[in-house]
Amino acid sequence: MTVWVLGDQLNPETTPLQHDDHVLMIEAHAVGERLPYHPQKLVLVFSAMRHFRDELRRRGYEVTYVQAESFAEGLDRFFDAAPGTDLVMMDPPSDGAGERFRELVTTRGGSLTLVENDLFLTTPADFDAWAGDADTYRQEHWYRHVRRERGILMDGDEPVGGEWNYDDQNRETPPDDWEPPETPRFTPDETTTDVVEFVRERYPDAWGTADEFYWPVTRDDALQARDHFVEHRLPEFGPYQDAMVDGEWALSHSLLSAAINLGLLTPHEVVEAAEDAFRAGDAPLNSVEGFVRQVVGWREFVRHVYRRSMPELADANQLDQTEPLPEAYWTGETEMHCLSEAVGHVYDYGYAHHIERLMVLSNFALVFGVDPQELNRWFHLGFVDAFHWVTTPNVVGMGSFASDVLSSKPYASSGNYVNKMSDYCSGCPYAVSKTTGERACPFNALYWDFLKRHEATLRGTGRMGLMYSHVDGKDDEEWEAIGERVAEIRQMARNGTL
Repeated sequence: MTVWVLGDQLNPETTPLQHDDHVLMIEAHAVGERLPYHPQKLVLVFSAMRHFRDELRRRGYEVTYVQAESFAEGLDRFFDAAPGTDLVMMDPPSDGAGERFRELVTTRGGSLTLVENDLFLTTPADFDAWAGDADTYRQEHWYRHVRRERGILMDGDEPVGGEWNYDDQNRETPPDDWEPPETPRFTPDETTTDVVEFVRERYPDAWGTADEFYWPVTRDDALQARDHFVEHRLPEFGPYQDAMVDGEWALSHSLLSAAINLGLLTPHEVVEAAEDAFRAGDAPLNSVEGFVRQVVGWREFVRHVYRRSMPELADANQLDQTEPLPEAYWTGETEMHCLSEAVGHVYDYGYAHHIERLMVLSNFALVFGVDPQELNRWFHLGFVDAFHWVTTPNVVGMGSFASDVLSSKPYASSGNYVNKMSDYCSGCPYAVSKTTGERACPFNALYWDFLKRHEATLRGTGRMGLMYSHVDGKDDEEWEAIGERVAEIRQMARNGTL
């Protein structure tokens, strides 16, 4: 038996690797051409794979490492040398991937056994037993269930501190003199440097820059990144986790999602480290609970929602939105300061934190009317931590409200939210206080137009009553002015002059 290890399964403690010392890894280069993936994403995956290969060999494994155009070509070369081999693989989370790999193997005379994926806290059986026959899901209920079942941040049968979440303490904006802690940086070694050069030559159409690459590509570096977060960033993560600050791309966020999604870290060990910091008095409860919720609540939740909602979720578009993605998402050239900052962070680092993703990048696309699948492709190609199972529920289900599978309302807002949670608006040429007329914030007119266009679907939807009371308060003259401003914004977006 040989263990086939994929590029998002790079952990030496997984169950299959405890039973077999023969390993197959295939570095499939044509996969990187399906979309103009961010070069840092490509570097991260290929470099992490090569480092993991070397680590396994140091541990005594016999590793067959194939660099090929495709998985099919890689398997051809493997089975030419080892015909009839039986393979075992942890079942990948992306829809149907395991069965597609099984077909590739069996048509070449081998066999592929799919086993439980160790790189999650919960199993499909756990979620299915909890959810039953439901076809819509709410994260908060799942989050509480998992904490009870796993004893995470619990005091007996009750949550530590008496509350399940501390959102009311986690919506602060930093004072003017606050400086975020230094981000951890891992200087590229020879292997990573070689991969950077390979990616530059092989993928000239990749979107983004790899001029500065500091992501962890080994398990040791990932563990250092985790420890750095817990010691230096976690204490202030909670209160400022929803904030956006001019010129700051990382703030106190963990920056661990890419390492977790590649398997370099497990969700268990990052949650345990955060909880240990709270128990030792080194991090406040609101920060620790906020981080735990991202991992235990949200990451686990979207994995299972994706699994149970595919393939329909990938094509969902309940609002029938069809606008193309504005050019500003590719160029970053817009006078909208919030959008320019968020796109710039993705272009420069392959990363933007969760509020930038939801309340700037997704929110603007939502109120603009962008096709949710087009937005999903952009997230998938642009973020170093993005896989189809990650982006589809987050972008299609939540950010685009193309399905109500995990959200009862759209996360749509005017410029007021950005103004409340950032310092962007004070330096923006657009006036957040204006809805119509020259230099009015584009978010505002688009927001009201969005509510009006989708009134038949959204009126009466959970928590939308207040918003529609404001819709009802606008007269025909105001709606005409909003329509004119929306037409101007759409024309500017098409012209690249937004």
